[in-house]
Amino acid sequence: MHDHEQQSTATAAAPEPRIDIGDLGYQKRLRKRHMQMIAIGGSIGTGLFLGASGRMALAGPSLALVYIVCGIFTFMVVRALGELVMYRPSSGAFVSYAREFLGERGAYSVGWLYFLNWSTTLVADITAVALYAHFWSFFVPVPQWVLALIALMVVVGLNVVSVRLFGELEFWFALVKVGTIVVFMALAIGFIVTGTSVGDNVAGISTITDHGGLFPRGLAPMLTIALGVVFAFGGTEMIGVAAGESDNPRAVVPRAVNSIMWRIILFYAGSVILFTLLLPWTAYSPSESPFVTVMSSVGIPHAGDVMNLVVLTAAMSSLNAGLYATGRTLRSMAVAGAAPRFAQRLNRSGAPYGGILITSVVGIAGVVLNLAMPHKAFEIVLNLAGLGIVGTWASIMICHWIFVRRAQQGHYDRPAFRLPFAPVLNILTLGFLLAVIVLMFFDDEIGRITLAAFLLVVAAMVAGWFRVRGRLDPDVLAPIERPGTAADGSVHG
Repeated sequence: MHDHEQQSTATAAAPEPRIDIGDLGYQKRLRKRHMQMIAIGGSIGTGLFLGASGRMALAGPSLALVYIVCGIFTFMVVRALGELVMYRPSSGAFVSYAREFLGERGAYSVGWLYFLNWSTTLVADITAVALYAHFWSFFVPVPQWVLALIALMVVVGLNVVSVRLFGELEFWFALVKVGTIVVFMALAIGFIVTGTSVGDNVAGISTITDHGGLFPRGLAPMLTIALGVVFAFGGTEMIGVAAGESDNPRAVVPRAVNSIMWRIILFYAGSVILFTLLLPWTAYSPSESPFVTVMSSVGIPHAGDVMNLVVLTAAMSSLNAGLYATGRTLRSMAVAGAAPRFAQRLNRSGAPYGGILITSVVGIAGVVLNLAMPHKAFEIVLNLAGLGIVGTWASIMICHWIFVRRAQQGHYDRPAFRLPFAPVLNILTLGFLLAVIVLMFFDDEIGRITLAAFLLVVAAMVAGWFRVRGRLDPDVLAPIERPGTAADGSVHG
């Protein structure tokens, strides 16, 4: 199948080809290897390297099943997004597609939900970096908030330089993450096969059967952690944002999307199974990466130090990606008038520094949270980020559903790379996302607090809509040959 042939000639009823003018001014400098690693790095991040410990402490070995189920629905979302990208690549991604299929009100809602997702993930990531740094005695005297601030400043500085630097950083970050997990899994399998002692335990099935089995706390915890697992998979949709700055998105996106499913099953479910075969699920702490816990217990000199350095790199990767995504999303919204005008600004390298700096302000709030509540900061922001992801993913499925329906009416031609069995899978995925939110209500400790906080976010978004709706630009989605629009991106402020 030749990807560049996947968009057939439009029918007479099809709308005129259009471009989101928020995409103008970017430099198409992401290559195939960058796109592949962005896809991989987006699906392997803080949610696995740190978040898995806290979730194992709640659900035990059954976490592997939750990863598999949530992974299936994640793949459906990214596959639907891939079809929209093949139809029209855009750095505005979800905002741009919502603008076309849901109108400006939909674009406004989706954009700010995605901003909520990544800006709160930003807080989670700088918190994770600070926690990882405290693994070494040298950094213990340094307050957690200081370490978080340093991490934020470093990545903001790197992100505003150029998209090519972002691509290079993500390429090497992802390579380190994947290589480390592969080495870890190989060592773990060796320990299990040979019955090697890990700490005070002998690796093998007994670490599961002797500690409550697959469901040590029953089925309920397995259901209530679903939002945290969705957070872990947040970032898989990054391929849609990056496609707008790829030099050949239609040749790269299908392969990148199709590889997400096996990566989720292998890296997430596989890692959890190995964790619980090496040590009892009760041995893992929410404040330490499970990879570090295992490697610190095997007796290999400095193994824990090396692994901690790797997971710190993973958190920096996620932080880097979050600033990239929010910068592009805010710019797409600002061009339409739905975000501060400052977010429109690009530097000479084509980096939307305005949106990146606005996001960094939320990071500063995260530094304050680390100062005020260092022991609860990660879990609080994790759940808020999860709600932002759920809203973004729901918008992707709804936009795709509308796209398919209009294609059936003859208004569009669907590309050959598509989500099969639409709209049935759209409906099933939306039902799953709704169930995730409902299940949060049964999590007394964090879930209900998060939902209450989210209601405040919704109220702020509604108030913001009434403030900006009068200044929205109706011509953001314009014909490709739109008169008066400069190809050099001079549309931005």
